[in-house]
Amino acid sequence: MKKIFLLLLSLTVLFASDLSVEQIEDMVNKIHKKREGVKLETLDNTLEPFVRVSENNTTIILDPVMKKKEAKLVLHAIVNGKAYINDSWSVIDDKIMGYTLMFIGKRGVVLRNVNHIKKLYLRKERDNFITLEER
Repeated sequence: MKKIFLLLLSLTVLFASDLSVEQIEDMVNKIHKKREGVKLETLDNTLEPFVRVSENNTTIILDPVMKKKEAKLVLHAIVNGKAYINDSWSVIDDKIMGYTLMFIGKRGVVLRNVNHIKKLYLRKERDNFITLEER
């Protein structure tokens, strides 16, 4: 069995090695040529080709305009079971820009909407922490 396999392998290598040096150099030159890609303006104006199917088999077509308008969610602080997100204090089950606050931890929160789950974390900078000193 090993002899047959080696024989077939060697025949395959011999038949596949019919490329000349010129052909290989031509292929390499074609790879090195600069190719023109798609312009960024064209990509910005294309619609998203993906759709989502929900649990009850209904098709949800994503609105690309809504995706671009989605603002950034920023977690600034967590104090006594409340989270300071985008300049307002929130507790669990509060709605924030279409997301529901599901969990508040020591270093971050979990937000959820119909299609996505977002995890926001506090920055690692020391400016987030308040230290109290006795006098």
